[in-house]
Amino acid sequence: MEERKKVLSIAGSDCSGGAGIQADLKTMLAMGTYGMSVITALTAQNTTGVAGIFNVAPEFVARQLDCVFTDIVPDAVKIGMVSQKEIIQVIAEKLRQYQAQNIVLDPVMVSTSKSRLMAADAMEVFAQELLPLATVLTPNIPEAEVLSGMTITSESDMEQAAGRIGETCRGAVLVKGGHLTGAANDVLYQNGQSTWFCGARIETVNTHGTGCTLSSAIACGLAEGKSIADSVRAAKFYLSEALLAGLNLGKGNGPLDHGVQMDALSVIIKGKPGGNSDEYY
Repeated sequence: MEERKKVLSIAGSDCSGGAGIQADLKTMLAMGTYGMSVITALTAQNTTGVAGIFNVAPEFVARQLDCVFTDIVPDAVKIGMVSQKEIIQVIAEKLRQYQAQNIVLDPVMVSTSKSRLMAADAMEVFAQELLPLATVLTPNIPEAEVLSGMTITSESDMEQAAGRIGETCRGAVLVKGGHLTGAANDVLYQNGQSTWFCGARIETVNTHGTGCTLSSAIACGLAEGKSIADSVRAAKFYLSEALLAGLNLGKGNGPLDHGVQMDALSVIIKGKPGGNSDEYY
């Protein structure tokens, strides 16, 4: 039997299920990998906003990482919400200790509902400790503005910002263009070269967890041995399909349909409308 690739998410929990650890694990399952999680924080949130954040003690984050890396060693790691500098330091230390590979770093600073998710004093530690470890960094435009120190209002600005950020980290930088008007194009800066990934804008307010989903899907591609560019391309396709599925839950920015690629299996298990699942066997 072929070994299933393993992907670890280091991120916060979203009790509403649309973002964070929950979105990551759903994405990993949909992409055919085995998902694991190290929880950095509990959040009380839903589609309308974040009501509270309860950070996990840094020493317990370390214990979770020890348990994962000394048993089921991940083929790729996705890092999401890390809100405290002490937690960031622990994660960086453990990733270096275990020589983690294929690290996708999603710099989660602000939620879709505009809630701040990273403490101000954690930014410097984030830049010093985690950025150098990233294989791929996936900022959206507001995050790229913080990391590059420049305002981004056009695709040429995106490309320039990606290059600036790329000078401070060893890995590739994917600046996502979803916050610009017009098409939803992303630019990947790698080894001094820029590659554009073009996509039509999908008109929907249900975008809760898009960044978590994309970064997790990229990690899945890297775990499978795909190149960074091919991993981005596959992840972007999956994200578009999950948005196009038109799931409409909650009163605010609703979640994506992470199971869009599993609908056929759902039909087999539940049975076709008016029918019986036994008819499929």
